Amino acid sequence: MSEVFNRETAPAGGYDLVVFDWDGTVLDTTAAIALSIQHACEKMRLPVPSTKLANSVIGLGWREAIRIIAPTCPVEEYQTFSKYYAAHYRSLENEVHLFPGIEALIRALASAGVTLAVATGKSRRGLDRVLKMTGLAECFSATRTADMCASKPNPDMLEEIGIETCIAAERTIMVGDTTHDLYMARAYGCRGIGVTYGAMSAESLLEAEPILLCNDVPALARALGADVLLAKA
Repeated sequence: MSEVFNRETAPAGGYDLVVFDWDGTVLDTTAAIALSIQHACEKMRLPVPSTKLANSVIGLGWREAIRIIAPTCPVEEYQTFSKYYAAHYRSLENEVHLFPGIEALIRALASAGVTLAVATGKSRRGLDRVLKMTGLAECFSATRTADMCASKPNPDMLEEIGIETCIAAERTIMVGDTTHDLYMARAYGCRGIGVTYGAMSAESLLEAEPILLCNDVPALARALGADVLLAKA
């Protein structure tokens, strides 16, 4: 371990594994997702949810999300809803970007020997596409999506990541922008750090009792004790 980078003395405490949510935590997709949800509702002639309500389901599995944002949508029409959503989202995907500083943080942690993973409400196909688009696939040792596991806040994703990486819950930190991420961390028995630059407000995130809230990526780097790595980069 580097003399200047000590995970044991970081503000978040000792850890070996950091699990990142994706949408709203790594990639700035919140607005595109909300707009695409609203577009799908319009196309389906369903009541259009507010941006706040649309944001609230980011990170959930798709079926769970539709039950909240479009409760009157018949189950047999979920696939049609998903097609409208996906077509609109794909039209906006070239406009989304990584949050400033997050790529440098992820690469610095990976280079320092920290095991990294992703637990996301995206589909397997969707995550593979954006990992390729961002070039970050090589940084993650394990990834789980909502069509592979039970939806957040069920701890299934984290449990499978823990088994694959052979790293215990007490040595794991979950980083996410929604209460779904933080409640999943609590259910699994690991620590959760909330980031307030994504889908949910600090007030909402505090309800899930994270160990820390970070307003931006530099704050997240400090929380993980990785600011010294970025200073040397």
